[in-house]
Amino acid sequence: MAAITGDWLEALRPEFSKPYYRDLFAFVQQEYRTRTIYPPAQDLFNALHETPLGSVRAVILGQDPYHGEGQAHGMCFSVRPGCPPPPSLINIFRELHDDLGCFEPDNGYLIKWARQGVLLLNTVLTVRAHQANSHRGRGWEQFTDAILRAVDAQDRPIVYMLWGTPAQTKAAMLGNPRHLILRAPHPSPLSAYRGFFGCRHFSRCNAFLEKNGVPPIDWQIENLGQV
Repeated sequence: MAAITGDWLEALRPEFSKPYYRDLFAFVQQEYRTRTIYPPAQDLFNALHETPLGSVRAVILGQDPYHGEGQAHGMCFSVRPGCPPPPSLINIFRELHDDLGCFEPDNGYLIKWARQGVLLLNTVLTVRAHQANSHRGRGWEQFTDAILRAVDAQDRPIVYMLWGTPAQTKAAMLGNPRHLILRAPHPSPLSAYRGFFGCRHFSRCNAFLEKNGVPPIDWQIENLGQV
């Protein structure tokens, strides 16, 4: 698996010697050797690489990676340039338009958010091709809980956007009074109309950050001029 570096390495180092992580590591290695697994191994920890722990201002928590070819690249909901935005991301852009007036871009590459301190994390970090939730219950949940605990320990204003039931269950482990927890249904076509649309998480996030003296997030993803 890809290496973890920087301040995340120090925060997560205790996990590497735990039995669950050794089992998870062996399982994921075997899966990459014998099956088609997303994201590619070199992209596995891109969310941590692009958003150092000391830079986190907001967390968007998804479920597991996209399971279609060429979609997942290690940051929840994001796809690389040239890959059409999946339906969940289109719904995110729709809510952004309704909430903040952002136009829908011609791409779904969210690295601009990550580099502003938005941790784009899934609760499970790998998936078999075309089999959603296929790596659930293998140990990733414990590891991403450790990531969330590291964020919860940061003594500065941070916003969590918990979308969907698996993400919302993590609220119970987040107890820092300096942080804001926002909950909404998942933006997938199956649930977006149950309360994701109209949740206004993006403007609420920025209002909280500004109230606490933290610069807001520029949520607009620019066009790349793709054909």
